[in-house]
Amino acid sequence: MNFSMSGQPRGLVLSIWLAASCAAVPPALVLTSSPAYALSEIKREELPAPAEPPANGETAPSENSVPMPDLPGTTPPAASQPKSPAEPEQSEPEGPTDGGGVANPRADPDAPVPEVVYDLSKLPEPVRRMHDLMVEACVSGDIEKLRPLIGTGETMTQLSLGEIEGDPIAFLKGLSGDKEGQEILAIMEEVLNAGYVHVDVGTPQELYVWPYFFAMPLDKLDAKQRVELFKIVTAGDYDDMKQFGAYIFYRVGITPAGQWTFFVAGD
Repeated sequence: MNFSMSGQPRGLVLSIWLAASCAAVPPALVLTSSPAYALSEIKREELPAPAEPPANGETAPSENSVPMPDLPGTTPPAASQPKSPAEPEQSEPEGPTDGGGVANPRADPDAPVPEVVYDLSKLPEPVRRMHDLMVEACVSGDIEKLRPLIGTGETMTQLSLGEIEGDPIAFLKGLSGDKEGQEILAIMEEVLNAGYVHVDVGTPQELYVWPYFFAMPLDKLDAKQRVELFKIVTAGDYDDMKQFGAYIFYRVGITPAGQWTFFVAGD
């Protein structure tokens, strides 16, 4: 039997072919073509219930979580710290016991301005003799010439507000900007060439002190005195000292008996 391609048998063949093609399509492909549900259409009970946050606002660790280590630099709780044996109490280091207070600045803003003296002839002879020997050593440029003036033992000149170790001349060289100690000699000479003050008169602490800024409030210096100060310190040093409230650069003290008591700087 011959069938025409334009007649009904042709349509029957086409229908059979379409049915076979649909049967061959995978079920997954058919599922993907189904409409998707919006998130709002999913029943609430199908979603897992959210975890309740802790009352204190911190994140609660899960049962199987590993605790986080302490951050570097933090201190563990007191209960977890191992107990250490009792440690002895630490006391503050003691300051110098022989003259540290005498060498400290005496600029009392409420006290009367001390008399500034330039005339060395007004000094007691032992004081003037020690002053002259010190200046002579400074001018020579040989720091070793200070050695016999410094002394030894309990009467040794105080060269620091703290303790020093070793040779005093080596210590002075260490203070100097050069290896031979000539800078410190220049400073000492400038200090000794300034005016002086006579302090603690009639007491065991009686002294002649150079320069007079030792006992002079810096805010009471006049223009001429500030020029004299700038021969010893810089303007930057002066500003720092004003903030401190007193002259704290190098100063020299000599007792009425002619003992060179101190040559120190600092507060």
